[in-house]
Amino acid sequence: MGDEPAENNPFPFGGMPFFADLAKSLSAQGPLNWDIATQTAAMAAVGDIPDPQPDPATRFAFNDLADVADMHVRDITGLPTGARDTHSEIHTTTRALWAHRTLTDFRPLFTELATSLSQQPDASDDSASADPFAAMLNNLSAMMAPAMMGMSIGSMIGALAQKAFGQYDLPLARPLSSDILIVPSTVDRFANDWSLSVDDVRMWVLIHELSSHAVLNTDAVADGITALVTKHVGAFRPDPGAILDQLTGLDPSDPEALTKVQDIFGSPAAMLGAVRSSEQEHMAPLLDAHVSAIIAYIDFVVDKVCSRVLGSSAHIAEAVRRRRIELHEDTAMIEQLLGLSLSSSQLQRGRAFVQGVVERAGDSAVAQLVEKVGNLPTPNEIDAPGLWLARLEIQ
Repeated sequence: MGDEPAENNPFPFGGMPFFADLAKSLSAQGPLNWDIATQTAAMAAVGDIPDPQPDPATRFAFNDLADVADMHVRDITGLPTGARDTHSEIHTTTRALWAHRTLTDFRPLFTELATSLSQQPDASDDSASADPFAAMLNNLSAMMAPAMMGMSIGSMIGALAQKAFGQYDLPLARPLSSDILIVPSTVDRFANDWSLSVDDVRMWVLIHELSSHAVLNTDAVADGITALVTKHVGAFRPDPGAILDQLTGLDPSDPEALTKVQDIFGSPAAMLGAVRSSEQEHMAPLLDAHVSAIIAYIDFVVDKVCSRVLGSSAHIAEAVRRRRIELHEDTAMIEQLLGLSLSSSQLQRGRAFVQGVVERAGDSAVAQLVEKVGNLPTPNEIDAPGLWLARLEIQ
């Protein structure tokens, strides 16, 4: 293999046996090294905080509360929360197991993402090969890509696991299963940190998870969000010169130049050339509108159910929404890769839309968001609820 021309060699550094063997090892599992992803996620999820296995009594307590939550979620949404007229089983778990399950559930999506980011530039474009340094960086990026992607996805999922209450902290539908994950140690720690009733916070989390499970698994969301996210992750057009462009832009006299170089090489986005493509830019407004509306609708359902079950739960909702903003800061990279915009301004757009619909046409009107495919708002409609009501002919 070492004698093959570089353009025909499937492994960069093919003429150097050591690097060729290393490249084969790093790419053995395809565009994403799942062993590295799993190990990195587990380590990041546990961190320095105890990750206790929940005892059976905790699982029974959550499922007892879920019986009450489920009845009201079904009544408000008119949607099923499980198979055969029963709600999904609540499965209490550790942060490490939450991370492992999340990687497993989203493996097809992350594989599509890795495949998209591993694309090589058009062979007819030899501008990079004219620069030996650029060619070396391109080869290094290609060799390291599966491991870098594994570490990146693993660390991001592990960071999310550190704060996740349940499986819908990342607001995407998962493969339908008979259980819903809850991380009780994180839920209880949050309640104690905010001096809230543990039982009330547990109920709030269950209502949120069951509401999310019902709404995110509708055909309307599958067509309007899940399909768009899959299309988004497949539309990356990697820029192999991204690192070189950043390096050449540095000022050698800058006292922080060395730190900036380390930041560049430590950035998954830079190493993988994850540059937003024109196709992604084109679909972003529609995806933003859909996501903000659905998150706001889930919040609307949660607030309605909580008002029945918990009475005044505004203090819990406010604490959780502050936490959501903090969580967005920690997970900005994975949101960027998946095309999810969960900033406070986007969430406010969704809340204003739902409020506008309810004020004009009542609570029942907003439920039509997920009644059938095509009902999610357009970019114009998310900022003008009256346009959405007119399109759906809701009086």
